Amino acid sequence: IVSSKANRSIMIEAGAKQVAEEKVDRGIKMAKEWNGKIEDAINEWAGEIGEKKVKLQKDERQEEVIMLVEKSYKDRMVDLIEKGVNREVGSELSTIIDAIYELEKEDIEDKGKIAAAVDYVFKKTIREEIINKKKRPDGRAIDQIRPVAAQVGVLPRTHGSAIFTRGETQALSVATLGPSSLEQLIEGPEGEETKRYMHHYSFPPYSVGETGRMMSPSRREIGHGALAERALEAVLPDASIFPYAIRVVSETMSSNGSTSQAAVCGSTLSLMDAGVPLAAPVAGIAIGLMTQGDKFVILSDIIGLEDFAGDMDFKVAGSATGITAIQLDVKIDGLSDEIVTETLERAKVARLEVLEKMLAVIPSAREDVSKYAPKIKTVKIDPEKIGEVIGSGGKTIRNISATTGATVDVAEDGTISISAQDEAAVEKAA
Repeated sequence: IVSSKANRSIMIEAGAKQVAEEKVDRGIKMAKEWNGKIEDAINEWAGEIGEKKVKLQKDERQEEVIMLVEKSYKDRMVDLIEKGVNREVGSELSTIIDAIYELEKEDIEDKGKIAAAVDYVFKKTIREEIINKKKRPDGRAIDQIRPVAAQVGVLPRTHGSAIFTRGETQALSVATLGPSSLEQLIEGPEGEETKRYMHHYSFPPYSVGETGRMMSPSRREIGHGALAERALEAVLPDASIFPYAIRVVSETMSSNGSTSQAAVCGSTLSLMDAGVPLAAPVAGIAIGLMTQGDKFVILSDIIGLEDFAGDMDFKVAGSATGITAIQLDVKIDGLSDEIVTETLERAKVARLEVLEKMLAVIPSAREDVSKYAPKIKTVKIDPEKIGEVIGSGGKTIRNISATTGATVDVAEDGTISISAQDEAAVEKAA
């Protein structure tokens, strides 16, 4: 799905079955061509209606405060960046805001205007340092990713688990396997359907050093969970090969940029640890952008500050073969073809580097599922004989379960799923 304006991409969402970057790039360009025709029609209608656009008034006082901060206090922010910005930058900026307010409070009564000006000047300074000096806040090269580390099997009682770390961003992913009866039931406008693979993403306040109420998932958590889920859907084994319902929970332990893509990597590792035979391992990376006029710099593996101060967060997940998911957020009037093409190329290089580090930890999925996971066998019968298996009032199927200790689920097409902790129980029920 591509939204565009004046031949520039402003939103991209994608789910793909390991599609090569070149094809995705062509698809985005084709979408923009057709969007252009729709834009022409909209502009024609707007011209006929003849409504004038509302002109927004500038806050002249805010502009004056920004000029004051930039002239007299910008050096302090440059020093802050030069010494290497970490996640505690918020408290250091608060100190600067308090200091400016103490000196200027007779002239500037509203402390909020000072805070807004400091935020604006600090982000502008980061942008200038990157564009003019190619100097990132944490000292990396523009195409360098942060150190990657990973572990699998970190939780002994779960079916599969992994910790994935990239810089200060860390995710703990836990995989759980169950019989088909535990698939999520979804009631939609076209009737009931089931969902076999579920990914849930959690972003607790402690991941950014804060306290807060742990309540139902936020809009952001739901969106990030859906993105990571989409990234892995393309490589999951068919139910006929691996007849399990699969749930992965990714908890952000520490956050400094691109936690959704850390969840993608952690989920891949936890599924491999659980013995899920993925078609290919998947990794994700977030690419950033800084622009100034016609100049632009693309950044691999952005940290939080580069996201906040920059112009895009272009998340790309995929295997060594191709892309499985994309999500793009932009803060400018869209991306040119040149920026999109270079971003996809940069994301591929970074993704392959991350995959190499992941596969050094676990080269392939474990041959067997965990001893704690249920053992499942699928039996196919003539649908006309389903009644004989169930028996009068369910007597036969209940007797099979009581005798063997196995859970027996019968589908309308004659597929019978038998599950139990003990493989002998499964065979006996079968």
